[in-house]
Amino acid sequence: MIESELVKVYQVVKQYQEGERDFSGINLNEANLSRIKLSNANLSQASFMVANLTAANLSGCNLTGANLNVARLSNATLNKAILDRASLNVSNLVRADLTEASLIESLLIRGELIQCLLSQAKLIQANLNGADLREAKIEQADFTYANLSGANLRAVFGVGTCFRRADLRGANLTKADLPKADFSYAEMRQANLTHVNFSGADLSGANLRWADLRGANLAGANLSEANLSGANLSGANLSNTNLVKASLVHADLTQTNLIQSDWVGADLSGATLTGAKLYNVHRFSLKAEDLKCDWIDLSPNGDHSYVIQFNSETLKKFFYQSLPTVQIFIDAPLDFESNVTLMRIYHQLSQVYPVMNRPPSVDVDYRRTTLTFSVEREEHLFPLACITIFPFADSSLTQKNIVTLMRRIKEENLGNNRKVQILTAMNEVIVKANDFKALVREHQTNSQSQFFQSATQTILKNSSQQSLMVHSHINFGKRLDELSTRQTDADLSLNSRQTTLPDFNQVIDFIESFDYLG
Repeated sequence: MIESELVKVYQVVKQYQEGERDFSGINLNEANLSRIKLSNANLSQASFMVANLTAANLSGCNLTGANLNVARLSNATLNKAILDRASLNVSNLVRADLTEASLIESLLIRGELIQCLLSQAKLIQANLNGADLREAKIEQADFTYANLSGANLRAVFGVGTCFRRADLRGANLTKADLPKADFSYAEMRQANLTHVNFSGADLSGANLRWADLRGANLAGANLSEANLSGANLSGANLSNTNLVKASLVHADLTQTNLIQSDWVGADLSGATLTGAKLYNVHRFSLKAEDLKCDWIDLSPNGDHSYVIQFNSETLKKFFYQSLPTVQIFIDAPLDFESNVTLMRIYHQLSQVYPVMNRPPSVDVDYRRTTLTFSVEREEHLFPLACITIFPFADSSLTQKNIVTLMRRIKEENLGNNRKVQILTAMNEVIVKANDFKALVREHQTNSQSQFFQSATQTILKNSSQQSLMVHSHINFGKRLDELSTRQTDADLSLNSRQTTLPDFNQVIDFIESFDYLG
């Protein structure tokens, strides 16, 4: 360092010791400021290009807009410093302490931040393109909209770190430990995420196209609507993960742990699922064209104690399923008064029958109303039909049909497991039938609506979309003027008590096409 620069550094130190804190705009390029103490000083717009600030104490400093390009800041203390819009390109921040520092819109292109302390730091919209953050501690740091493309984040650590909408294209996060991190809508194409810990993380809407997630821990993570097309997830842990409407087109899910995950509406076209662990995973509303899968593991612990082998036919049956439904068609449009009464009844029924865990979808046209109830397990179709028909005059006939079918099923040579499941589910409703009936009457006492007296038709649909009509009123679909004028009230009353059971072979076919693992 030349003599004039030594004098300038001496003057800065002397002024600081005398209580001066405003050094804004100062030029100390290439100066040796090793171990200098300037905490809480105003160094905004200052220039420290290629300066040596090793182990310097700059905690709480205002370095807004400062130029620190190629500066040496290893082991420097910058906690709570303000470095907004500062330029630190190719700077050396190895083991520097930037805890709670603000680096909003700062430039750290190809910066060295190895083992840097960045807990609770704000790096919103910062540019860390190609930066090296290996083993950095980034707990609760905020990288929202930051550019980390090509950055090295190998083995970084931090709970609750935010990368919302950050650019991590081609970044290396091998063995990163970031539980409960927020990667929602982040750009992570071709990122190396092998053996990361993203348990409980939010990756909803993230672009993980062609990312390498081999051996990653994503247990309990939110990947809803994420793009994982072409991603390698072989051996990854996705248990209890939300994959609703995620794109897994051509993804490699070989021996991936998906136990109790939810992927309703996901696109698995062309994906590989051989050896995947799928215990308690619903397979409703999936897109599964050209799926590749030789076998899966359905054991509760993923220990291969229950393995299912596939051929092309059984593979299609296993993965092409829809939610089972109970549909009630009412031969009258729903009016406001009836709607209030009906929903109040269904709400009360749901309190005592938890299987009915969601309200129906309601479709009303000028003449007819359709109520559609979805259910997760097919053995609950018959009892749910008994419950949901309760508010209508047709309930007794519909329920009588279903009970008659149950008696015949009891005598039938069906798979023992399947028979037990169906009859057990039905018995739960039968033993409470009087309670359900009393509850409905209580809420219909003051209703003057004719809606509930209208003819109905009840149809069940299983997960293979095979239908079974369990009851249809004899006058369903007939207009009043189409009914014979010679029919007396007694005739109409007799007709209303008539019912026809479905062909029992059709019933058996319907049950046999339940999820074949049942």
